[in-house]
Amino acid sequence: MKVLMINGSPRANGNTAIALKEMEQIFSQNGVESEILHVGNKDIRGCIACNSCGITGKCVFDDMVNTIAPKFEAADGLVIGSPVYYASANATLMACLTRLFYSTHFDKTMKVGASVVAARRGGLSSTFDELNKFFTISGMPVASGQYWNSIHGREPGEAQQDAEGLQGMRTLARNMVFLMKSIALGKEQYGLPEKEEAIRTHFIR
Repeated sequence: MKVLMINGSPRANGNTAIALKEMEQIFSQNGVESEILHVGNKDIRGCIACNSCGITGKCVFDDMVNTIAPKFEAADGLVIGSPVYYASANATLMACLTRLFYSTHFDKTMKVGASVVAARRGGLSSTFDELNKFFTISGMPVASGQYWNSIHGREPGEAQQDAEGLQGMRTLARNMVFLMKSIALGKEQYGLPEKEEAIRTHFIR
């Protein structure tokens, strides 16, 4: 099994990384392969709604988004980590995720998603909710932990002092492993849920 982890912090080794690495240890202990990709300091622009991805199967901007796409497709689970800026995720990460989810047309159904957030003090819950919406619009079950998946720290490294936050990351990783393995068994025995042809309506018709 494979888990792709995306670090949306500008700091490769900041508090968001501490949370992700705590999860990475649990994945390794349970025989799950994981990879952390650092996107928070990359030059990633937003979507321009050109819809060329509908023809080519990839984003028109050939940057890290197109590098991540095949790794996402091959993964059984996706973990997204971000610091909190004004009660929201890092804008670079949001641009990356918007283009990644929109430009990739492979079936994401039953890939397990989890988001983790880091902050000095507040804005964690709203950022956590914001990131989870990428999963819930894509048919991806959302893994949960023992609390909302958050960790506290301001200066790089301070999150190591948040014992409850670190425990939350370990619990989340264990729950995610269980959910991925359970889904794999379910796929083998029952297959994926039946899908109807999509109905796309607008508020004006």
